Amino acid sequence: MNLKLKIWRQKDATDTGKIVDYNISDVSSDMSFLEMLDVLNTQLIEKGDDPVSFDHDCREGICGSCSLQINGQPHGPDGGTTTCQLHMRKFKDQQTIVIEPFRAKAFPIIKDLIIDRSAFDRIQQAGGYVSVNTSGNTQDANTTPINKVDADHAFDAAACIGCAACVAACKNSSAMLFVSAKVSQYALLPQGQIERQQRVQDMVAQMDEEGFGACTNTGACEAECPKGISLTNIARMNREYIGANLKS
Repeated sequence: MNLKLKIWRQKDATDTGKIVDYNISDVSSDMSFLEMLDVLNTQLIEKGDDPVSFDHDCREGICGSCSLQINGQPHGPDGGTTTCQLHMRKFKDQQTIVIEPFRAKAFPIIKDLIIDRSAFDRIQQAGGYVSVNTSGNTQDANTTPINKVDADHAFDAAACIGCAACVAACKNSSAMLFVSAKVSQYALLPQGQIERQQRVQDMVAQMDEEGFGACTNTGACEAECPKGISLTNIARMNREYIGANLKS
């Protein structure tokens, strides 16, 4: 395939940035999207140009770092997949592909397609942990009975990889789906009960401090989430938050 790429280039956080056009040829339909960018960067380096900076790590749909806005859609046109799992067979010969970073006030651009998602880390640090006695008397987790329905819901919430597609898809740049998934996975399990009330209050407060927008229930976050995190987690987090405030 021969493609025309329109890629956001930005030297650093202070640069205004712009879209730059690139033509790439002989792209195999079996390539992943990131492999296609690797080929482009090889060509740019051979010409003495600055390669396009983009985030990646595992390339297996696990780490969540390969966050790209592709033709206006987080992670591109293939539903339920991350950018690294997206293959070029989803595009057509001679197609124009617009590639941008995820856009949100809380995610400043570092360079080109790389954004600073440390806001998510700070939200996690605010309450995404459990208190465990590690003095030698720690109870074996396998001896703690957990209702299967709760265990399944907790597992589904824990599938969130923090890629931020939910924020990029939301018209308000809300992080509610991400935060609610982290709150839910602990609230549903007995190990998470000690900090249950304080956790949801602290994580929501940190989310607001980071500058994320409010949720208005449009559902774009769930639709674009590569792991299919459900909106029911947001409802659960709202209940947890109201309950925690009433008790405190």
